[in-house]
Amino acid sequence: MNQAISSLTTLLRSMEPMLHDGVYAYCVVPSDADTSALTPVVTVRESEGLTVVVPAAQAEQCGLAVLFRAAWITLTVHSDLQAVGLTAAFSGALGMAGISCNVVAGAFHDHIFVPEEQAPQALDVLRALQQGTAAE
Repeated sequence: MNQAISSLTTLLRSMEPMLHDGVYAYCVVPSDADTSALTPVVTVRESEGLTVVVPAAQAEQCGLAVLFRAAWITLTVHSDLQAVGLTAAFSGALGMAGISCNVVAGAFHDHIFVPEEQAPQALDVLRALQQGTAAE
């Protein structure tokens, strides 16, 4: 396993954004709901319920209300969980391009959920940031 990177410059140059196939749905289920039929890529427990991010087709099959349809982009660099500035850099670049992003940090990578129709543009923005050509 490779070493986690904490240098912002190295993180940006090494982030290699990867778009996952498919569309993902943000949904909320009751905290005590049986979620065994779901295969979420993200879960977050809040007082209002359990947020699940699942393949959109699965959300439809299970009759879940979809709050947000997203494309899922992973930054494949092994980012240190204590690194400073990476989220601000990519979310700022996406924001300047008018693209909202919802971010989840895993133990190894950062995962970005953007509006599905803006996925190609988001990849362009992230690649420009990686190459140091993003608009300031």
